[in-house]
Parts: sequence; structure tokens; C-alpha cells
Amino acid sequence: MRQAGRSLPEYREIRANVPMLESCRRPELVTEITLQPVRRHGVDAAILFSDIVVPVAAAGIDLDIVPGTGPVVAEPIRTAADVQRIRQITRDDVSYVDEAVRQLVVELGDTPLIGFAGAPFTLASYLVEGGPSRNHVKTKALMYGDPELWHALCARLAEVTLSFLRVQIEAGVSAVQLFDSWAGALSEADYRRFVLPHSTAVLSGLVDDCSGSGHGDRRAEPERSPDGVPRIHFGVGTAELLGAMGEAGADVVGVDWRTPLDVATGRIGADKAVQGNLDPCVLFAPWPVIEAEVRRILKQGRAAPGHVFNLGHGVLPETDPEVLTRVVALVHELSSRRADQG
Repeated sequence: MRQAGRSLPEYREIRANVPMLESCRRPELVTEITLQPVRRHGVDAAILFSDIVVPVAAAGIDLDIVPGTGPVVAEPIRTAADVQRIRQITRDDVSYVDEAVRQLVVELGDTPLIGFAGAPFTLASYLVEGGPSRNHVKTKALMYGDPELWHALCARLAEVTLSFLRVQIEAGVSAVQLFDSWAGALSEADYRRFVLPHSTAVLSGLVDDCSGSGHGDRRAEPERSPDGVPRIHFGVGTAELLGAMGEAGADVVGVDWRTPLDVATGRIGADKAVQGNLDPCVLFAPWPVIEAEVRRILKQGRAAPGHVFNLGHGVLPETDPEVLTRVVALVHELSSRRADQG
């Protein structure tokens, strides 16, 4: 997951005394941080270093990422006038992301780069609550109490998110991931009514403009789906939502550690690949335990037509980087062995 760099001493060194949002706005820094886990662990793809609130800040919302807290919004969204404060963004508003992606495509060569953005519901929750929330009380109160305003907010955020992903795709990323970190707070009925239309607007909106986009002087153009770059959709605590999330338009559905991948595939549908789903806390267990869990996940992932091995959520900062390197090597070994066996 995208937080892999947080466990690296070289990441903490380069980020020292540089605020998170500022880090995301420096192309050279973004490039270096993105490359660090690739160098360390030999993973098969790089994840663009950024944050889900970067496009919201570019859209005119006054916010900061406070260490130990997360995004904090100066003036939370409460009214239709507040929604109007969220303006559409252009490439110029996030030129630093465009520049960083173009630098990374050159540096990475044949290694794919995955871009990402926050899904409308998760972004809306931050904006309505004013920051992180355990119960999302203000968010749900708005959602239930003023559905018209809620849908207007999410529609505006879907436009911002789509524009942000388009910038990344046009700059050369090989795939994109839509993060809906807080969607697990909802029932399936509420997800379908209040969230699914807006996530679908983002993911389906990428189809037409992805398939025909050019990528300049890329050294290697990875194989793409007929609909454009592969699209990954991920949420946390979404076991009961996986079927609905599978309908949003992604090619791959991310699964957190709570649901076995073969069970998840039954809910998502056999036409979707899956991503996941090692519990990040397992990385603190003795190696035989870690190895057994990796083997189990790879076996269960065979139920899907494709499997991107990953954690079920972000790397914890206290994780030993050497353990991550060993996990990557084990996955490569087992996958290669299975490929050799046909």
C-alpha cells in the first residue's frame, strides 16, 4: 500500500522538518520518496507519493495535514454555499503532480507507476467532519438529513477526483487506485444510495479518456485493458460492500485483511481481479507465521481471475523493512514456482 515508505529510515530522514502537504508539492521529493520502496524491496510497481486531500486543497479548501491527527479543515462544509467553494481543478493547479509523474516514468523504466486519489465519500467525510472521525456523525447527519446537498457535494468531489486522476494518467501512470477509506462505516443500502453513483462517476469517467491518451516518451508502455489504464477500487472494513464496490467500474477490487480472498471473490464476482490482503500486524509475528499467511493468501487469491498481492491496508510505521523485503521475495518465489508448473 502507498504508506510503504513510512517504515523506511531514509523516508523519515528526507521528510524531516518538511510538512506533509509541502512534501507532496515538491516533484523532486515526490520522486525520491516514491522510488525508495522500489529500491528497498524490489516490488513490482511503484505507488505515487501523495495524499488524498491534495486535490481538495488545490480546489480551494483551506486544510492542513496535522502530524498525529491527519487532515484538518479550517472551515468544514455545511451549506450549499460551502460546496460552491470547491472549484474544479486543472493541470496547472496540480502541476507538481504532473511533473513528478513524468520524472518517475523516466526513472522507473519498465516498472509500472500506480497513481491514486480519494473517493468522493471519504473526501466528503473529511470536509464535513472537519477532520478524521470515528463515527462520522456529522457526515451521516448531512447524508440523511439533506440528501440533495449531500449528492451535490459528492458530485463536485467526483469532478475534482476525476480531474486529478486524468492529470496522472496523461502524465504516464500505468494504473490508478481509488481509495474509499471510510466507506466501511456504511450499510450496503446506504452505500448504494449515497456513495456508489459518485464512485461510479469517477471510475467510468476514466474509460473514454484513458483509452486514447498518449504518453509521450515513455520507455515502456505496459499492456492496457480495452477501457484504458487498469482501475483499482479499495476500501477498509468493506466486507458487506464488496458486491456493490465491484459494480462501481473498477478492474480490480482491493480487499482488507478481514475477508478471505476466495470469499471476497464470491461477493465481487468472478470477472474481477482482487488486491490484498495480508494483515499489516502479521508483519510483527515470527517469520514462520508470516510465511504461512503469505502462502494462504496466495492460495485463496487463485479463486479470482487475477491477484495483486498486497497488504490489507497500509504499512505501519514501526514495521521492520527487512521483513517487507523478505515478504516480497517470498511472493516472487512462490509465484514464479507456480508459473513454472503451469
